[in-house]
Amino acid sequence: MSLLVLGTASHVGKSVTVAGICRALFNRGYTVAPFKAQNMSLNSYVTADGSEIGIAQAMQAIAAHREPVAEMNPILLKPKAESISQVIVLGKPYRDLPIRDYYKETDALLEVAVAAYEDLMAETGCVICEGAGGAAELNLYDRDIANIRLAERLQIPIILVADIERGGVFAQLYGTISLLPPKVRSLVAGVIINKFRGDPEIFASGIDLIKETCLVPVLGVVPFTDLNLPSEDSLSLSDKRASSSPIRIGIIHLPRISNFTDFEALERSTSVTYVRPGDPLDTYDCIIIPGTKNTVEDLLHLRRTGTGDAIAKARERGVPVIGICGGYQMLGRRIYDKGIESSGEAVYDGLNMLPVETSFSEYQKTTIRVTRQARQVGPILGAMGEVSGYEIHMGETISAGGTEAFEGDGSVSDDGLVFGTYLHGLFQNASAVTALLQYLYGKKGLIYTEEERTDPYDHLARHLEEHLDMNAIVELAAPVIPGEKRSNEQAD
Repeated sequence: MSLLVLGTASHVGKSVTVAGICRALFNRGYTVAPFKAQNMSLNSYVTADGSEIGIAQAMQAIAAHREPVAEMNPILLKPKAESISQVIVLGKPYRDLPIRDYYKETDALLEVAVAAYEDLMAETGCVICEGAGGAAELNLYDRDIANIRLAERLQIPIILVADIERGGVFAQLYGTISLLPPKVRSLVAGVIINKFRGDPEIFASGIDLIKETCLVPVLGVVPFTDLNLPSEDSLSLSDKRASSSPIRIGIIHLPRISNFTDFEALERSTSVTYVRPGDPLDTYDCIIIPGTKNTVEDLLHLRRTGTGDAIAKARERGVPVIGICGGYQMLGRRIYDKGIESSGEAVYDGLNMLPVETSFSEYQKTTIRVTRQARQVGPILGAMGEVSGYEIHMGETISAGGTEAFEGDGSVSDDGLVFGTYLHGLFQNASAVTALLQYLYGKKGLIYTEEERTDPYDHLARHLEEHLDMNAIVELAAPVIPGEKRSNEQAD
C-alpha cells in the first residue's frame, strides 16, 4: 500500500512530513521509499549513478535509509528564465521548455511518473508520495500530474497538510477538500495541522470544528520545531534568520540562485545572510557566490548593481571570497557563451579573481558524485582534508595556469583566500565548515568550537510519533506487517 501527502498550499511542510513518515515507518520495521511525480526546484541532488533529482526526495530517501534514485523524482523542473524551465526526466536533461509547451507533454510525462512509482512499489511494497504546491488549483486539474491526475491514477489514501502558522487553517482545509474532484475527495483519509505555536489545548475546539466541517479525521497537530533539514525551494529563504554569531558570512542572493542548501550547515554554525545584489558588503567576514541556473545573466546583474565591484573591494580588504559552481565560473576571467546561457553568442568578462575561463558550447550537463582532497594552499583549504559532494553544471572551465583548489577541480589564489569549485555540498562536510570558521574566528582572536550533531531524521520521527496518530497513518500507508508477504488481493 502507499500514501499520498498533499498540501493546502506551497511550503506547508509536505516534504518534511513525508521524510518523518518514512523514518517512522523504517523505525517500525518497514521497507519504504519516497516519491514525488513532479518537482520544481533549483535545489537538486546527484544520485550514485549521476541522475539529478530534487533535494527533498534525496532527503526523504536518507530518512528511509535508502539510496536516492531517479525514480523517486521522475520529473524535475528547474526554472531557467521567465516561464522557461529545464525539464529533467528520470534524472537526465530532456529539454528547455516554455510552460505552455510543457503542458502539452503532461500526458506522456504522467506515464513516466506512474511507471517510476510502480518500480518503487515492486521494490519496496510501500511508497510515501508527495504532492506539489496546493492541491486545489482548479485551472490546472487537467494537467496536474503531481496532485490530481496522479491521485486519480493511483487511487491511494490521501493525507492533507495545512499550515496553521500563516492563519486561515479552516478555510485552507475546507476549501481544498471541497474543491477536489469527487473521486479524489473520497480518498482524503485525514488531515494534519502543521507548524502550530502555543498551547495545543486552546485549539481543541478547532479540531472538533474541522472534523465537523471537513468530515475527515484530524490525525494530529504538529508543533513548530527547528529541524536541521535541507530546504526545498526559494520560499525557504524568506524564513531564514541570521544568528548572533560574531562571524558574519554574506551569501550573494543571485536572482537565479540554486542549491542554496549548500550552506545550511554553515547557517547552523554561524551568522549567514543572503545579501541582495546592490546591498552593502562591508560588514561581512566572508563572501560566497553560490550556484545559479544562469551564470551569464546573474553575472551581468552583479555588474549592474555594483555588487561585482563591492566583491572586488572586499577582496582588497582581505575578506575571503568563495565561488561554488556558477559562482566559481563568475570568479574567472572570461565566459564564452554560444547561446546556451543567453540568447546569442557572446564573450563576457568575469570578476577576474581566478585565472580560469569557462565555455558554454553545448547543451550538456555534468552530474557526478565525487570525493576530493583539498590542496594545501592557504589557511582554509589547507585545513580541509578530504571532502565529498556532487557536481551539477553546464559548461567547461579551463585553468590558465593557476593552482587547483581540490584534486582535479577548481582554482585558488596564491594566498588561498579566493577559491572556486564545482563541488556542491562542500560545506556539508564538517571539515570544510570547521576549516573556514576556525580561520574566520582566529582573525578576530576567537576560538571556534564545533557543535555536536545528532540525526535530525530520528528527531523528526520522534516529533511526529508524539503529535500524530502514527498508528492510523501506518495502517493507511503500510497495512501489512513488516516481513509478511502480500497476497495478490492485498497487492491490488
